[in-house]
Amino acid sequence: MLTPGTHLGPYEVLSPLGAGGMGEVYRARDELLGRDVAVKLLSAELAAEPEQRRRFEQEVRAAAALNHPGILAVHDVGDHEGRPYLVTELLEGTTLRERLAAGKIPPKKAAGWGVEIAPSWLAKATRQ
Repeated sequence: MLTPGTHLGPYEVLSPLGAGGMGEVYRARDELLGRDVAVKLLSAELAAEPEQRRRFEQEVRAAAALNHPGILAVHDVGDHEGRPYLVTELLEGTTLRERLAAGKIPPKKAAGWGVEIAPSWLAKATRQ
């Protein structure tokens, strides 16, 4: 875990937001632009495995390829002591995991989200 005050490039870690199977997520301050962001840092164990690093980089490329108000915006990528990180906009509120724990999402709502997201994904897929 990183401690508050740690710097990753121009980003100062403010506090941990969570951790999961691939690494940790932190609230950080973008000192260049004066805004709070989220920094996802791949765990040291996974960063040492080429296949896991490749998966993380694939996730970063996939997220960066999409442009929609309902999808997290990617701001930057970098490396901290051999561990890759992803910098995104900081979104606050309910996570998808929390939303799903509260009950099933009605099919109409889920389909509506898909319809909103699909054009951006399709545009990217057809350019490749």
